Formats: sequence, structure tokens, C-alpha cells
Amino acid sequence: TQTRADDDLELRVSTVGRVHPHLEVKVVDPETGLTVPRGEPGELCTRGYSVMLGYWDDPDRTADAIDGDGWMHTGDLAVMREDGYCNIVGRIKDLVIRGGENVYPREVEEFLYTHPDIEDAQVIGVPDEKYGEEICAWIRMKPGREPLDANAIRTFATGKLAHYKIPRYVHIVDEFPMTVTGKVRKIEMREETIQLLGLDSSGQ
Repeated sequence: TQTRADDDLELRVSTVGRVHPHLEVKVVDPETGLTVPRGEPGELCTRGYSVMLGYWDDPDRTADAIDGDGWMHTGDLAVMREDGYCNIVGRIKDLVIRGGENVYPREVEEFLYTHPDIEDAQVIGVPDEKYGEEICAWIRMKPGREPLDANAIRTFATGKLAHYKIPRYVHIVDEFPMTVTGKVRKIEMREETIQLLGLDSSGQ
């Protein structure tokens, strides 16, 4: 997908554009594989000349990524708008399921960015006995600002976020664990949070 040079600023910064000519995309329910209606999130799949033939000498990974009909499953969670523009809303592996409700970390992160004292935020799911998973926000404060706690975040979010999307836990840090390529290591964050909270894999 790609935006056009003459698209307005909102489209260029908030979407990844429309599908290229001679390529196909669809957004599917990760569980059923069925195409979801426009405006609903699902996994972004693509098919056409731009799709790789497969992973070098790794048929198992190739089979996981590309199905029998030639669709490459990107692992990206996306929403196809009515106008054909596509929004990426997260990654399937980062999806949090709290009490049967899907929570997309990127949505919560973008909301937290609106707080005047927050420099950056990353949201993860941690095990919870009652709900299966709970929401935890790792937060970097702006220089000179007082650290926020879970109560402050809850007060800020109440009435603006659905109750099940509001972080139960808040962890203030100076930096996030990163990969050598500059990506946030959410797996490491989750493991550290479980240890800090004294949880186990079942949320006890």
C-alpha cells in the first residue's frame, strides 16, 4: 500500500495508503480466515507480484506465512476504511484479550501520548486470574515531570477509554528494552512485569 503525494496530510500520517495496482489485499479474522467488513480490525493479507516466494531453505516458516492460495499473512492488525485507505492498528502477537474483549495496545498507547506529562508509552498484556490478561503500561515521563501511578492514569482515562482498555498496572521507566534494530522488546517487558508483580503464567 502507499499514499499519494497529493493526499491530504491526515491520510499521509494516519494511514498506510491504498493498495498498489495489480496487487490484492484483504483483512481477515485471524481465527476463521474470513474477510471482515470494512471498518473492523483483522489480519492484513496480501497477494501478487510483490509477495516473496518464501523463506530461503525454510519450508515450515514459508507455510506459516503464505497459505495455499498465495496469500501472505503479514501478522499486522489492520482496518480497511470505506475509502480504501488502510490503517495499521497493531500486531497480532501484541493483541491483549481481557475478559473476552480484544485490546489493541497501539490504541491505548496513542491515547496515553495525549497526556501532557508522558513522553512515550508501551502497552502489554500480563496474566490475570480473573480476566485472562490485564493491561500494563510502561511509561517514560517527560523531563522534570512527576511520575504517574495507576490511579492517575485511571482518572485521566475514565470516560475517554473503554473501562477494559484502561491500564491496571503502570511501570515508570527511563527507557524501554530494545533490539539491536531499534524495536521495543515487548516480550522482555512482559517477562519483567510478571516478575515485578509476582505473577506466574496463569495469573496467580
